[in-house]
Amino acid sequence: MVSEEPGRYPYTRGISADPGVWTMGQYAGFGTAAETNERFKSLLAQGLTGFSVALDLPTQIGLDSDNALSRGEVGKVGVAIDSLADIEVLMDGIELERISQVRTTANSIGYVWAAMFEALAEKRDVDPNAFGMFIQNDVLKEYFARGTQIFPAAAGLKLSVDVIEHVARRIPRWVPLAMSGYHIREAGSSAVQEIAFTFANARAYLDAATARGLSVDDVAPTLFTFLSSNMDFMPEIAKFRAARRVWARLMRETYSAADPRSEQLRIFVFTAGSSLTAQQPLNNVVRTSIEALAAALGGVQTMHVCAFDEALGVPTEAAATLALRTQQIVAFETGVTGLVDPLGGSYLLEALTDQLERDIMDEMHRIEQRGGALNCIESGYFANALSDSAYEQALAVDSGEKPLIGVNRFVSDPVSFEVFGIDPASELAQVESLARIRAQRDAAAVTAALEALREAAAGGDNVVPACVTAVRSYATVEEIADVLRSVYGTWQPTSVF
Repeated sequence: MVSEEPGRYPYTRGISADPGVWTMGQYAGFGTAAETNERFKSLLAQGLTGFSVALDLPTQIGLDSDNALSRGEVGKVGVAIDSLADIEVLMDGIELERISQVRTTANSIGYVWAAMFEALAEKRDVDPNAFGMFIQNDVLKEYFARGTQIFPAAAGLKLSVDVIEHVARRIPRWVPLAMSGYHIREAGSSAVQEIAFTFANARAYLDAATARGLSVDDVAPTLFTFLSSNMDFMPEIAKFRAARRVWARLMRETYSAADPRSEQLRIFVFTAGSSLTAQQPLNNVVRTSIEALAAALGGVQTMHVCAFDEALGVPTEAAATLALRTQQIVAFETGVTGLVDPLGGSYLLEALTDQLERDIMDEMHRIEQRGGALNCIESGYFANALSDSAYEQALAVDSGEKPLIGVNRFVSDPVSFEVFGIDPASELAQVESLARIRAQRDAAAVTAALEALREAAAGGDNVVPACVTAVRSYATVEEIADVLRSVYGTWQPTSVF
């Protein structure tokens, strides 16, 4: 029987001794800010307590909606955000102070996202510390697991740490970094690689932040880790427990953290999008329910459940609501929230937790021997490891070794489902809106703000204050990113063999 207690170091059994319900969020965003605003209001009315803003691909890589490269992608995989005007529409009628978390996929543009919500709070005369911002801002995993990186890796790291520093000094309630293992797992990693690569990246951020004069206790208590919950039920529960234990020991033994909150790993979970199938999509309701239960039993702090139709496209409103209901049923009907670590002491669970801890520590040691996360990105080590793991998993499905119901077992004729469609007129409306903003804003103020941003970047200063000024003048995402491209250059990928 495990002798550790919940709420005590090394927090294997949970960061609190008090059971409770996690923050329930849903990932949403499509078309224009006005269309996404309507979806958010609907979900909030259904009991949502936090939400994640999906950004379209042009926004994520620092392009405006009227860029030729954006054509056909505007509003497709998320909402188009070009300037502060779009944020004002996105949050129209939503009281910032009543939202526990506003999360986003901003990674390569985390500095713009932070600036936009700081400027929005200023316009509404609201203290930014009065609401919860959750900025993913983990650019390092983009270089090998996701692909929306803009700048060379060292510059990307610098900009992410700018956000961490700015938030630590000015808005300590915000989460300036979500250490993102989710995308690493979605790219094909094992559970061990998911945690080890994530914590290696975290060490790079912490080392850079402390080099600026921040203490680990200024930063670590504000962080979340963003992980996947997959179909390997018991190993996934063990993964969350092992991750907490490894993090606590890392903070105490490597960083000499003095604040117990630095040792307490807060976990935000998405159920695994990669487990969803376009074949027999209703099966995904069962999959996400199992994955949500594993996350609940693993003691996470916030959760998103994928909609069953996400393998087909942007979720319909009905599917998104059912995903939220899945969380609510697990939380309020199963009784699992009445206990902390209810499976703790199980011989299987404890053995899995111990083995995962050893394997994670071994992989982290190998990464450190290779020079740490930045070197592993630039050398291609991370990308190669993910490629090999993903290939092995694909072979297991193709051979039938790994059962996938409706795909390689119990296959039946396809059934048609309603698929959410993005109105083609949305892209034109967004481009026209952007043109109006450019025509109405003070062009001289924009030019001055962008020049100040250029000077800050070239001088090695923290760019977030200059970004706030630029955003306030309605400079666009691409205009801001272009200034930084002119200073830092762009990422040139490493060949992977």
